[in-house]
Amino acid sequence: MASTPFLMDLSDAVEEGGTDASSLRIFLCAGTAIPGALVERADRVLGAKVISAWGMTENGAVTVVSPSDPTERSVNSDGYALAGMELQIRGIDGRPLPAGQEGELYVRGCCNFGGYLKRPHWNNTDPEGWFDTGDIARMDAMGYIRICGRSKDVIIRGAENIPVIEVEALLYKHPAVHQVAITAYPDERLGERACAFIVPKPGQSIDFAGMVAFLESQNLARQYFPERLEVREALPSTASGKIQKFVLRTELKDEFEARKK
Repeated sequence: MASTPFLMDLSDAVEEGGTDASSLRIFLCAGTAIPGALVERADRVLGAKVISAWGMTENGAVTVVSPSDPTERSVNSDGYALAGMELQIRGIDGRPLPAGQEGELYVRGCCNFGGYLKRPHWNNTDPEGWFDTGDIARMDAMGYIRICGRSKDVIIRGAENIPVIEVEALLYKHPAVHQVAITAYPDERLGERACAFIVPKPGQSIDFAGMVAFLESQNLARQYFPERLEVREALPSTASGKIQKFVLRTELKDEFEARKK
């Protein structure tokens, strides 16, 4: 079990370095959405089943895709609730939403933590035991969820929500893209705009015009296109490989504030 960057690295090692991965049967991938292009490549190169899962430090593992599910489930969802756990998607009014609608994800069950040491005001657990995860998600009629992003990661440009994870998934299909993260940056007129941070594959390159042309070829609605591109050698991440978008967001905010002075 590891996050998406490690699945990329393993696929690289096998395809380019000739590493023998014949004993690998299952790769449990969590931490962020798994791009469809990566699942297809891992299936071809590794010959292993890629299974998506979701959880938090405060809950441990909460959802998982079954090994018997079709591959598309790991591309399009983060699994269903494990035994002993419950999920609920709530609207801005705090009421549960019907299947297919995006809202705030709440979790309740045997794995929920007791609380933060000496920080009870951070617990975010209501009287019925539902924990506010801080994630935005949707649930289908079969109980499978899809994490759409952190509540703070949502980009609202001129009152329209940008489907960040869907745009990132498309950019991962670009042959020159190794890693991508899309985050908001301030804009005086629209409130926020979208910036794509991209780490190219070794020996590859990408520019703004190339990014736009590729998204056009994928038939993405133009209002969802990132309006800025930052090409980096690496992106800030945790030890588990999860990209720290808040670092990128802070960088862009500081830049905006500096320009206003």
